[in-house]
Amino acid sequence: MARILIVEDEPDIALGLQEDLRRQGYEVGTVGDGEAAICRGTNEAWDLILLDVMLPGIDGFEVCRELRRARIKTPIILLTAKTHEAEKVMGLELGADDYVTKPFSPRELRARIKAVMRRLDEEALGIYRFGDCEVDFDRAELRRKGNPVDLTALEFRLLSVFIRRRGRVLTRGQLIEAAWEPGTNVSDRVVDTHVLNLRKKIEPVPSAPRYLCGVRGIGYRFDG
Repeated sequence: MARILIVEDEPDIALGLQEDLRRQGYEVGTVGDGEAAICRGTNEAWDLILLDVMLPGIDGFEVCRELRRARIKTPIILLTAKTHEAEKVMGLELGADDYVTKPFSPRELRARIKAVMRRLDEEALGIYRFGDCEVDFDRAELRRKGNPVDLTALEFRLLSVFIRRRGRVLTRGQLIEAAWEPGTNVSDRVVDTHVLNLRKKIEPVPSAPRYLCGVRGIGYRFDG
């Protein structure tokens, strides 16, 4: 379970974010000022920090600067009402990984969180091997017996989701949310078609899958 620290001084916003992210399966902590954010961000293990820029006392920019000075590599998404490009650029230059401009929808924020964590997962994986396949996340390539396999961008994202969550049963809805662009209208049949195409590229015998297995009535599981 990924752990997210919310740094937000407006109680209603903090509570709304906390409830939404807990429903998504995250473990969530909250603080309401910059000093507490630096303390908890430095001394506790978090998978991501949602950091409001407009905080009392020490603002979000300074919190970000101090965490990076302390060599804290936890990804940071800034929550900002500021719309000036220079301020957004400054946040990124201080070490933030992304920013979301207020007001934002919970769906947009969830998509940004998943995008940041997916990117870090792929960087951590480097190269992943199963059977005669080799997935190079740095180059976004699939090789089979040393030879490149032609994958679409969507197929590569889908394969990445399966690898990162290997051993877990994923519903079609979870696959849509993780691999497709936010707001895309996708049917279950479309998911099945892409899984079938992916099997043809990774399975020794696509009609009898060894790695990308269907789970009747639920979805799919990757056993690579």
